[in-house]
Amino acid sequence: MKRVKLKVAYDGTAYCGWQVQDNGETIEGVLNRELSRLLKEDIHVIGASRTDSGVHSLGNVCVFDTETRIPAEKIVYAINQRLPLDIRVIESTEVSPEFHPRHCRSVKTYEYRIWNDKFMNPTMRLYTKFCYYPIDVEKMRRAAVYLLGEHDFKSFCSVNTAVKSTVRTIYKIDIEKEGCLITIRIKGNGFLYNMVRIIAGSLLNVGMNLKKEESIKEMLEACDRQAAGPTAEACGLTMIGLQYIDGDDKAINSAQINHKNDIDTPDNVV
Repeated sequence: MKRVKLKVAYDGTAYCGWQVQDNGETIEGVLNRELSRLLKEDIHVIGASRTDSGVHSLGNVCVFDTETRIPAEKIVYAINQRLPLDIRVIESTEVSPEFHPRHCRSVKTYEYRIWNDKFMNPTMRLYTKFCYYPIDVEKMRRAAVYLLGEHDFKSFCSVNTAVKSTVRTIYKIDIEKEGCLITIRIKGNGFLYNMVRIIAGSLLNVGMNLKKEESIKEMLEACDRQAAGPTAEACGLTMIGLQYIDGDDKAINSAQINHKNDIDTPDNVV
């Protein structure tokens, strides 16, 4: 028996999220079915992030146990011949039997994209939130500084989220604008259900001058979902990937250095 780790990219438009459920096709369900057919075993993958319906990914991670003699690094080629075109395994490797994608410390990165123009670009409609109101990106950057560091993000997760703690750490937030495309990139040690989408909706309210920059600090302190902004549409969210932290903690140390620089020079948060 060996444990295989997969890095998976997918367009989530046609799927009811990652996790297997009764009401429709899911990424996990497709992987389970096609891996079982390929390896002629009953395969059940364990995912690192249970992305929601319509959310995309460039590098979600999952593992499964198998008796196959196929070398782990070759599975990527075999499984991609069976998967639909909107799902691709981009890497397969053998890992320790103790490795669990949700229990190992990691730095996770998400991006939320907004198309800001008078009219929607039809080629971007499945991958961005459309907003025709003028957006002040500089205000969004200054407001985002309040989210850096360790906080109780209860205001920024769906009501009745079943977790032991709503405390999370955000290491870095970049907000960039290129033409009509605004990208919010968030790096942290973990995210609550709908946390990134609620952060995006709250920052967008600031950018549209519906809220003051300081309102983000007030939202955090309230620890009340009603205090924060709306949950932005799923189509704008992409999970960029996970970086697992090794023994010398290089990944987390690098992120913390960036976080300190952002706090010292808030106007440079980009």
